[in-house]
Amino acid sequence: MTVRAILSAKGPQVASVEPDVKLSAALRILSERQIGSVIVVSGARIEGILSERDVVRALDEHGAAALDQPVSAAMTRKVVSCRLSDTVAHLMEVMTAERFRHLPVVEEGKLVGLVSIGDVVKLRLQHYEAEQEALRDYINMA
Repeated sequence: MTVRAILSAKGPQVASVEPDVKLSAALRILSERQIGSVIVVSGARIEGILSERDVVRALDEHGAAALDQPVSAAMTRKVVSCRLSDTVAHLMEVMTAERFRHLPVVEEGKLVGLVSIGDVVKLRLQHYEAEQEALRDYINMA
């Protein structure tokens, strides 16, 4: 199982904002789309990622004034990404070790998708359910 399988099931849609967008506008996107992060891009370049955790930290540090600051003030600048060929097991290792819930998918320097821990869990559950069904069928045929 690879990242390619996840994106083929969920699609390549990625919510993104520019670094100078106000944090309040980014929050509206997170809320309206019911997502946990947006990729911060400048042109085609990934500048950072803004997650719910980043927002909580910004609000803790600056209070309500954080909402008027640019996303670039709150985002995580060190972006860890993955590739289409990466395995789901590798994603689980990275997400657990780094405590990330979202990984941008980058191929040849281009953002091609975003994978969340929810996507990984969903794919793993589907895989286990298919295995269980195959075992039941095997046992019933014996």
